[in-house]
Amino acid sequence: MNFNKAEFAASYGNFSQIPPQQRLEIAFAGRSNVGKSSLINKILNRKSLARVSSVPGKTATINFFSVDGIYFVDLPGYGYAKVSKTEKKRWSELIDGYLMSERNIALVLQLIDMRHPPTEDDLLMIDFLIQNQMPFIVVLTKADKLSSSARRERLENFKKEIPYSEQIKMIEFSSVTGEGVYELRRIIEEVSNED
Repeated sequence: MNFNKAEFAASYGNFSQIPPQQRLEIAFAGRSNVGKSSLINKILNRKSLARVSSVPGKTATINFFSVDGIYFVDLPGYGYAKVSKTEKKRWSELIDGYLMSERNIALVLQLIDMRHPPTEDDLLMIDFLIQNQMPFIVVLTKADKLSSSARRERLENFKKEIPYSEQIKMIEFSSVTGEGVYELRRIIEEVSNED
């Protein structure tokens, strides 16, 4: 797969606007400000294809990126407190609508900030993915911000904090150092070729 062959395709604020699925899709989920856009840019070797913001809750739409015949789908970040209830409801309907629809989702990359325990929303999302038998991996972002001892400690804690952790593939990732990029590309290529 040519990860450099990528372009922004479309953006949707309501699920009803999303056209029927045309290609295999790789979805990126996680709480606000966990680093979804930075991850997408790093995998695609781009600086700002996916817009990165220091303001949590900035991605309020589902964004589709065309990548060599498949779609990368950047879902809105969940769990951001400083948005209205109406906006939270719209985001929830957008994410739920997308994940529950009959789309060809080959893989969900569930992002969790490695520095902290998973939030209640993170655990709800993991539970949802397990219950619906959706293929997913957990990407532990911002790994570069931890010392090696703090990192080991967090990895041990994740085993207790995340249900079924022993059965879940977890990849440590840093958009700063590029750690985890090659492994993520390899997994994406594998699931894309299975179809």
